[in-house]
Amino acid sequence: MMKRQFWLVGIVLLAVLSACRSKSDGPTDTYSSGVISIAADESFEPIIQEEIDVFESLYPLAGIVPRYTTEVEAINLLLKDSVRLAIATRTLTEEEMNSFHSRKFFPREIKLATDGLALIVNRDNPDSLLTVRDFSRILTGEAKDWKDINPNSRLKSIQVVFDNKNSSTVRYTMDSICGGKPLATDNVSALKTNQQVIKYVAENPGAMGVIGVNWLGNRSDTTNLSFTEEIRVMAVSAEDVATPANSYKPYQAYLYYGNYPLARPIYALLNDPRSALPWGFASFMTSDKGQRIILKSGLVPATQPVRIVHVKDE
Repeated sequence: MMKRQFWLVGIVLLAVLSACRSKSDGPTDTYSSGVISIAADESFEPIIQEEIDVFESLYPLAGIVPRYTTEVEAINLLLKDSVRLAIATRTLTEEEMNSFHSRKFFPREIKLATDGLALIVNRDNPDSLLTVRDFSRILTGEAKDWKDINPNSRLKSIQVVFDNKNSSTVRYTMDSICGGKPLATDNVSALKTNQQVIKYVAENPGAMGVIGVNWLGNRSDTTNLSFTEEIRVMAVSAEDVATPANSYKPYQAYLYYGNYPLARPIYALLNDPRSALPWGFASFMTSDKGQRIILKSGLVPATQPVRIVHVKDE
């Protein structure tokens, strides 16, 4: 443990020295060596951290210093040239591309995986099915109580919690679920991290959390067919009425086939004209080894084949 701490301190010091040199001499990293900082949406911290650990074990002269933050901040850091690699759930807008082009930069966008947003509830909440339409009604404040969703529910108000107000999760729900409508302010709030969302839902019977599915994987289940036991994961339907037959949980197979309606892509956004370490790390994430890490996490890799296991979901 002490050796690991010293190594981490060394990496941070190298990052500081590298940043100082880059201001005068430019970046000195290569495709497989040097030290760089990257920005990543906090929703993907478990996956990205594992990618970094494996990459650094394969290339001991390389150091990746991650900054886990909101999607808004990650892309802003890329735009300001504070990092040359950002992990996000969207591609760059036309305005953002024009900003790069005006400075003679030509960034690249590489799809890494398909992710799913999980809707989690307290284990004492008997409701297990939800339609996308009702999810939208909850987010916009049209449905505020569990009885508005299930007349037989004994729970009272629905308290929706997100990881962060500037996260990709919030943006996705506003754009893709609510059609651009603002989120309600009286029953929808944001904490700071995905871990806080899980903890809040586990402690509050009326809560509903919106979270990246890679935070919920049961590490002891190599089939990716179960989630953490702290909470319950709802099954979601794209139909007008949710039934067990038309509702799906964010299992890997349902993300792969497109059955789960709350799916979103993950991209590596690169602004690295020298094709140095940011390119090296991005290329690793799309390689066989990198994609296997994504496969193991329960998400759908962009290039790695997925082996589908048919099971009965009770």
